[in-house]
Amino acid sequence: MKKRLSSYLGALAAGAALLTVTACGGSATATPAGEAATITVEHAQGSTANVPVNPERVFTFDLGVLDTLDALGVEPAGVPEAAYPDALNKYADAKYTKIGSLKEPDFEAVSAGDPDLIIISGRTAGAYEELSKIAPTIDLSIDAAGPMESFKEQAGKLGTIFGKSAEVEEKLGAVDATIEETKTKAAGAGKGLIVLTSGGEVTAYGAGSRFGIIHDVLGVPTAADVKVEGSHGEAVSFEYIKQVNPDILYVINRDTAVGTEGADANPILDNELVRSTNAVQNNKVINLDPAGWYIVGYGLNNVEAMVDAVADSVA
Repeated sequence: MKKRLSSYLGALAAGAALLTVTACGGSATATPAGEAATITVEHAQGSTANVPVNPERVFTFDLGVLDTLDALGVEPAGVPEAAYPDALNKYADAKYTKIGSLKEPDFEAVSAGDPDLIIISGRTAGAYEELSKIAPTIDLSIDAAGPMESFKEQAGKLGTIFGKSAEVEEKLGAVDATIEETKTKAAGAGKGLIVLTSGGEVTAYGAGSRFGIIHDVLGVPTAADVKVEGSHGEAVSFEYIKQVNPDILYVINRDTAVGTEGADANPILDNELVRSTNAVQNNKVINLDPAGWYIVGYGLNNVEAMVDAVADSVA
């Protein structure tokens, strides 16, 4: 009898070794003993991918994802060629395999790098089919219709893949606390207008736009009903800015973000029309970190910095 019981328990233990542990954001997958554990991840391509748990060689084309990995202490093996902000500048080093640009993958470099996982987003979403032939690929694009919810889901998936769920929850909790404080202050801080400057041209962004977190999440009232078309804003003139007369003017300099030589730190202030606005008169022109807002976007460290910048503007 003892011999039979011992054999039965041994069989149970062997069977348990064939299964991975189910984690938040993924489902359990049968895994033969001795092989790497995997989880199934749903992603923005409308499909799923079997992703290794704690993959060793990770390639990411998205700087928001890179920012989250950096916040979690996960070091990728491959990153794109880009104008990195100071917070991520170490990834410009040659020790990180360069796998193409933010928009165009170098398929040969990716294949030669032998990744265990490839992470893409909106700028490289069209390369999904080709990249998924090389290694498991997931599209972690942020949904513009609900960016914060989408970002939290994205961070949760990364936390699950790399066994960092507790760290993700802690960081998101801190961000949520600052958001609530900012919303309370923003209600009485006046109306805001977001503008992107590029090559002497000015584009305005409002609620529901790629920078809409300022209005939609943090509660800064809008100075104007700005048209939104995908990731693009509305081309406006200096006369328009004078007319809508924002109390707070948020400025993102695209030229600086992409590393254009000789980019002015704040070109729109060199205009008499803009100087007549409440924002300039009351010293409420907020120069947002160009690379952080335009290039990096939704990453665990960067979102915290974005929220903090708006919180300071309504203090």
